[in-house]
Amino acid sequence: MRFAAILLASLSLAACAPMMVQQPFSAVAGFNGPRMGEDDFVSFDGARLGLTTWAAAEEPWAVVIGLHGMNDYANAFHMAAPWWAAQGVTTYAYDQRGFGRSPQRGVWAGDLMEEDLRTIVALARARHPHAVLAVVGESMGGGVAIETFASERPPAADRLILLAPAVWGWSSQPLPNKTMLWFAARFTGSKVYSPPDWLAERVHPTDNREELIAMGRDPLMLWGARSDTLYGLVSMMQRASDLAGQDRTPTLYLYGAHDEIIPKRATTRAVSHLRPDDRTIYYPKGWHLLMRDRQGPVVWADIMAFIRDPKAASPSGLGPIPGAPEARPARALNAGL
Repeated sequence: MRFAAILLASLSLAACAPMMVQQPFSAVAGFNGPRMGEDDFVSFDGARLGLTTWAAAEEPWAVVIGLHGMNDYANAFHMAAPWWAAQGVTTYAYDQRGFGRSPQRGVWAGDLMEEDLRTIVALARARHPHAVLAVVGESMGGGVAIETFASERPPAADRLILLAPAVWGWSSQPLPNKTMLWFAARFTGSKVYSPPDWLAERVHPTDNREELIAMGRDPLMLWGARSDTLYGLVSMMQRASDLAGQDRTPTLYLYGAHDEIIPKRATTRAVSHLRPDDRTIYYPKGWHLLMRDRQGPVVWADIMAFIRDPKAASPSGLGPIPGAPEARPARALNAGL
């Protein structure tokens, strides 16, 4: 506590630095509107975002729009998407602003990420008018998806799949976390903070060691974050937690028992807001990066089954997330508890 008090006093004496948030691009002359290319996605304002496509051999019966997590990029889908392609599903995964191959790496993009999602869904719908269109959001991508689908202008998609979405907002954060981040974002906004070695060795996003090694060697991954970006992330997570269940799209919410990134308490709070007809699956062997865990193929198949039929039983046969409406007794649901 004494150290924290000294640090807070030092920060308060420092020059206040404005928190940075990306602004829309000024479209250059000749901009003909958004489009999807082979390896990029030009969004509504002319910003060029990285894009990776795993295409089905023939015209797909379904299309997945993939949203990666914090400090990650489209490669988050590199294990699941080829398997989906073999099932006749095309995946378009893009690098959200501030990540991967997209502009202003490391700088929080705020509401622009929502508009990018609306834009690429519209492009995919125009390209594949007869396909079932599903948005699959992992971690931060799940939080962005919740916000966008619960907005007054939800994307024109048929399914929403959330993989351990980022819902660890201010109301769930410990007081020291909230206090330090508030000061750091306002006084050292551009400073990049990396997790200490002891934390990185103790907290694991997946049980797939080979995948962790590959991620560590990938130059497109980020391993630190500006304090104002972290502030933006936590604010987004709070909104996502509050808005869970307010979309009007068939939704599947997935979470692993061993998730060390998004706490169970925050997840329980979010799933308690889901509608009774929303689906959830709780993976006893699952971690945070569910698609890349050793049991990843089980998750891929459950997602595929939901895309095909939201009311069908999941191939895994696993139960719902504790605290979700579908996990409560029918009497409690009828009583509105």
